[in-house]
Amino acid sequence: MTKYIVEGGRPLFGEIHIGGAKNAAVAIIPAALMVSGPCRIENVPQISDVTLLLGILQDLGAKVRYVNPHAVEVDCTSLRNGRVPYESARRCRASYYMLGALLGRFGAADVALPGGCDFGGTRPIDQHLKGFRALGVQVDTQSGFVMAEAAGGRLRGASIFLDKSSVGATINIMLAATLAEGMTVIENAAKEPHVVDLANFLNSMGANIMGAGTDVIKIRGVEGLRGGTYSIIPDQIEAGTYMAAVAACGGEVKLCSLIPKHMDCMTAKLSEMGVEIQEMDDSLLVSRIGPLVRANIKTMPYPGFPTDMQPQIAAALCLARGTSVITDSVWNSRFRYTDEFKRMGAQIQVNGNLAIIEGVERLTGAQLEACDLRAGAAMLIAALAAQGISEITNVQYIERGYEDVIGKIRGVGGSIRAVEAPEEELAVSTAG
Repeated sequence: MTKYIVEGGRPLFGEIHIGGAKNAAVAIIPAALMVSGPCRIENVPQISDVTLLLGILQDLGAKVRYVNPHAVEVDCTSLRNGRVPYESARRCRASYYMLGALLGRFGAADVALPGGCDFGGTRPIDQHLKGFRALGVQVDTQSGFVMAEAAGGRLRGASIFLDKSSVGATINIMLAATLAEGMTVIENAAKEPHVVDLANFLNSMGANIMGAGTDVIKIRGVEGLRGGTYSIIPDQIEAGTYMAAVAACGGEVKLCSLIPKHMDCMTAKLSEMGVEIQEMDDSLLVSRIGPLVRANIKTMPYPGFPTDMQPQIAAALCLARGTSVITDSVWNSRFRYTDEFKRMGAQIQVNGNLAIIEGVERLTGAQLEACDLRAGAAMLIAALAAQGISEITNVQYIERGYEDVIGKIRGVGGSIRAVEAPEEELAVSTAG
């Protein structure tokens, strides 16, 4: 197993190029299942979630060929079936997008959800299933599997009001409805940039989707999708993570190849904390010389502050003057990482979906265990800002969503290296 060794306490200077959006890629790759003919997807991030999803497509009979490290050609003309087995699906949360894509393509899908997902757990899919049923799909759930089939083999358009603005449900319903008969209307739809990017991808292949980026999306079903070429948008959360790293460590970093408008919610909050941000056409110059100051954060659906940036901004607020309050109104139980921060000397109290952070003068290196993707990124930020050496285990979580994270951090002066550690050593280092 791999772990990261980080020597902190160094300001960051240089440039970082932002890769393709992970959250868009993991929706667009399943959407390629619905396209007849070769489909070329560009600006694909080199992350483990993408590798896993492309592997699932190959298991289903798709032809997959990398044109270059960031462009892949997918041909799903000769798909064999609509069954995604547990072993393929369990390692990637976004495998549930296979449901909508396969329902659209075949009118039936049999998909094992990630890790035998408990439907009443922290990421329930009740809104996904509500949408499928409205489209005329019979759905059965057993032991972490979803077995879905449309009467007559084709879905029928319907009006669907989501009880909450769910990104996953919006994407899954949009996928299923693209090849359905008639018009589908999704109300209270999610407005995140990757929802818009998926709609743009599908439209470029011949779909008829209107209103993406607003809370009402209309999908007029078409008979089929044709092949084409599409480039994925830059990763809003990757860019935000490196912005938070500059805030925590100090220095000046130019973030290139991004869409500044997508960063507005993070730019506003970091500016409030004392970070200087200069906006250019497709880049941001982020610098922090003086002290950080406290701020209150409340996560909200887009265009509000994203829950996927909550742990990373918390890492910076650990070093800010004063008392900060973070409220996560999107997901419960997303503060598990705070115990690791406390090992570094952070002063944090958690009560339900609320975290109160009392800023400290400095953090010190410690042995840390990543518990999920964004928490792992937050621990990396804290380790880069801390005095001394930190070891981070479970780095496979970080590599699910961050391309060449070691190379990019080294490129701006951070000290980080990956080492292979025996299983027994990792078990000792992460216990207690």
